[in-house]
Amino acid sequence: MPVLAEDFTRAMTRVPGPVTVVTTADESGRRWGFTGTSFSSLSLAPPLVLVCLAKKASTHRAFTTSARFLINVLGRSQEDVASRFATSGVDRFSAGDAIPVEHGLPGLPQAVARLSCSTHSIQDGGDHSILIGLVEAVHVGDGDPLVYVDRSFTRPEPR
Repeated sequence: MPVLAEDFTRAMTRVPGPVTVVTTADESGRRWGFTGTSFSSLSLAPPLVLVCLAKKASTHRAFTTSARFLINVLGRSQEDVASRFATSGVDRFSAGDAIPVEHGLPGLPQAVARLSCSTHSIQDGGDHSILIGLVEAVHVGDGDPLVYVDRSFTRPEPR
């Protein structure tokens, strides 16, 4: 018997995930971004990461045709940024908090980490595309990361 989508979704909400904002710029210089919690390291040699993007997302074409993207790992005080980049139909860059950083990509200076990637490959993942990035530059900031679990943002316990 196949697993019901509702049951699968409910089970996956129990799995904590890092909160990221993934950004890029297209050939015309237009900036694109989305909030993603399906993010993981993939390989150390070479340094690869992956992030998943829904095929129906308005940003899908920009990311699947881009040569580069930047993953911003959000800090515990950046819930508003995560919410803005997860909202459709708004200018996600209107707050002015995304500025050119590594490789000139739009990035968030207050992120607890940034990984600048060239697009290594794009894999099919059902209703999502799996963007695999070759990490070419990193920035590690201060603070604790923001986590998403049980359909809400949370913060890890302080160290």
